[in-house]
Amino acid sequence: MKTRRSFLTGLLATGLLPSPTWADVGAPAFLSAAKTPSGAFVLVGINLDFSEAFRLPLPARGHAAAAHPIRPEAVAFARRPGNYALVIDCLNGEIRARLDAPQGRHFFGHGAFSAQGDVMFTTEKDYENAQGMIGVWDVSSGYKRIGEFASGGIGPHEIAQMPSGDALVIANGGIETHPDSGRTKLNIPTMRPNLTYATFDGTITDQIAPPSELHRNSIRHLAVSTDGTVAIAMQWQGDKQQIVPLVGTHTSGDTLNMFDAPKALWREMQGYVGSIAISGTGNHVATTSPRGNIAVVFDTTRNNVTDTVSMEDVCGVAVQNGQIIATSGQGLITTLSGSVHTRSDLQFDNHLVQIRAF
Repeated sequence: MKTRRSFLTGLLATGLLPSPTWADVGAPAFLSAAKTPSGAFVLVGINLDFSEAFRLPLPARGHAAAAHPIRPEAVAFARRPGNYALVIDCLNGEIRARLDAPQGRHFFGHGAFSAQGDVMFTTEKDYENAQGMIGVWDVSSGYKRIGEFASGGIGPHEIAQMPSGDALVIANGGIETHPDSGRTKLNIPTMRPNLTYATFDGTITDQIAPPSELHRNSIRHLAVSTDGTVAIAMQWQGDKQQIVPLVGTHTSGDTLNMFDAPKALWREMQGYVGSIAISGTGNHVATTSPRGNIAVVFDTTRNNVTDTVSMEDVCGVAVQNGQIIATSGQGLITTLSGSVHTRSDLQFDNHLVQIRAF
C-alpha cells in the first residue's frame, strides 16, 4: 500500500493524475482514533469488511475526526479541551495543516465540513466570556480561519451539517468550564443545554431545550438522517440516583421527543451516552454507553427500544448499509447482530466517524 501511495503521490506532483479521492486509499468506510499496544496514538481508516485501510500517527490522544467529503483528508481533533487539530493527508500520512484555536479558546473535539468540502466548522469554547463559538475555516486556502459566530449556548460539542446543505445543527452541552479549574463543571445548578440550528453565517433558525426538570441533561452528541431528523445523546449531570431518559430525536420546528425505555435500562446506562448514530431513513437510532457496557437500538416509529447488546467498553457507533457497527476500547469491531466481527490490537476511542463520500 505504501508503494502504491508513493507512486500516486509522485503522479499527482507531476499533474498527471486528477485530485485524489477516498478511493485512492481503498475507499474506507469509517475513521477512528485509537491507541496502539505500545501506547502510541493513531488515526485509523476502517473498511466495510472491518480490515484496516491505513493507520497514521497522532501526536496525542484523539477524540473524533471530520472526514472531507471528497478527497482523502481528515481533520483529527485532540481530546477536549484541545487547542489544536491536525489536517492529515490519508494518502501519504502527511500533516497538511494545523488548526490552532484563537487565544482564549479551545476545541471540543468535533468539526463538520460543508457538503462540497470548501468550508469546515469547529465547536469551540470562549472560556473568558463563558460562551460557545463556531469557528469557520476556508479549506481551499489551506484551512485559513475566515470567521466565527456564537453557537447559541454554552459548551458546544458535536456539530453536523443538515441535509439541506446550507445549515448546521449544534449540540450545546450547557456546561461551563475554565482552564484554571481543569475539567471542573462550574454551573451545574444553572446549566441549560440546547439544540441549535443555524445557517452558515450564524443566523439561528431554531432552538430547542430539554424541559426544565431535565435542565441538567447535557446534550453532547448528535446524528442526522437524510430526512432531517436529529438524534441526540445526553449525559446526566444531576443526582446519580435519579433516572432520566438519555436519548431522543428532534425535527426542526417540532417539539423535543424523548425515547420511552424501561427505567432499568436508563439506570444501566449510568447517565452516560457516549456516541449516537441514525439510519439514513431515520427509522432506527443506535447509541452506546461505555459506562454501562451496553449498546441500545431505538425504533423512531414506535418510540421504544428494539435491541440491547452487552459489550465491554463500547463507544463508537455507526450505521452503514442497514447494519449497526460498533467499536470498543477492547479492540472489537462488530455489527450489533454479530454477523461480522473482528478483533484488532488497537484500543478504539470514542467515535466511529462515517465517511459519506468516496
